[in-house]
Amino acid sequence: MAAQTMTDMDKTTPGYSLRDIVLYFLKLGTWGFGGPVALAGYMHRDLVERKGWISEEDYKEGLALAQLAPGPLAAQLGIYIGYVHYKIPGATLTGLAFVLPSFLMVLALGFIYTLYEGIPWMQAVFYGVGAAVIGIIAMSAYKLTKKSIGTDKWLIGIYLLSAVFTVVYETENVWLFLGAGVLYWLIKSPPKRLWLPGRDAAPSLLAVPLFQAAGSATSGGTLWKIALYFTKAGAFVFGSGLAIVPFLYGGVVKEYAWLNEQQFMDAVAVAMITPGPVVITVGFIGYLVSGFPGACVAAFATFFPCYLFTILPAPYFRKYGKHPGIKAFVDGVTAAAIGAISGAVIVLGKRSLTDAWTIGLAAVTILVLYRFKKIPEPLIILLAAIAGILLKTIVTP
Repeated sequence: MAAQTMTDMDKTTPGYSLRDIVLYFLKLGTWGFGGPVALAGYMHRDLVERKGWISEEDYKEGLALAQLAPGPLAAQLGIYIGYVHYKIPGATLTGLAFVLPSFLMVLALGFIYTLYEGIPWMQAVFYGVGAAVIGIIAMSAYKLTKKSIGTDKWLIGIYLLSAVFTVVYETENVWLFLGAGVLYWLIKSPPKRLWLPGRDAAPSLLAVPLFQAAGSATSGGTLWKIALYFTKAGAFVFGSGLAIVPFLYGGVVKEYAWLNEQQFMDAVAVAMITPGPVVITVGFIGYLVSGFPGACVAAFATFFPCYLFTILPAPYFRKYGKHPGIKAFVDGVTAAAIGAISGAVIVLGKRSLTDAWTIGLAAVTILVLYRFKKIPEPLIILLAAIAGILLKTIVTP
């Protein structure tokens, strides 16, 4: 029934307004904790399962596109969902609504940070929040796996391979996603004849970000350097928003020495204790480097390439996504993407769950979310932050 409803919606008018979808992403950007894994899970839970605004197929297409393209996964998935029924205006407004709340929050934290020369209590908060976040993303990964993988042995194999690869190498590989899509396509809907694109069919999507990255390379001024560097970060770093952190460390700390080690770690902590996409930490970094202009330039330079990488191929995903071959390719990529998401839970867990207290906090979070499905995640984050401060100041001073 839901599938039929979505088919009718695609042909006529969607069952929600542009205002509805923009308000949803404004709320998600304000209250959505847990990073890209959790945010992707929230979108599926709210927009596919509960509201029925987006079909399962459209969600999978968006997730596949977000995983194949460079840039932050959650932001690209949100932009694609906005595009589904309201095209470029929908993609633009949902993207802005999703990013703006967390951007304003990191601006405020950046102001406080520079005013008081650091935030000594932040690590205590992150101690508790980081553990709860692992519990949140573990439940999100479990729900995505249960919903999307099913009992298909090929999808299960792709899922497990991607998860193991992510755990072993602690990174995500776009060629693994592409290979998974091609493999499942050849198994489920093999083409009658093999078509290979010519040289002229090389990804033209790189043209704009590459031009932006190449231009102004010799221009002076810190803002130009920020624009150049963060454009490269947004245009050429694959994986989720978490994948951008090592890239930022190499440039921000090592190459340009804009921040020291402690400031960079505080910037990562800010990203984890604020809602919305993790990559919004670029706004905090930009603020520390060059104030409000630096924050705006860093955020725009990071998110604009991912916006282009979403809206430019989106019409083709919408037009050809229902073709059996394309659908099989998307299913394969989706299985690999969810496998990488599940593997990322283990990778992040190894860094955040450092003792019995943090392991206990993560376990309690999982049990609470499993048992009480309507408890809002922001409440869990708040309680975890309080627990982190108490544990750091009283139990383990």
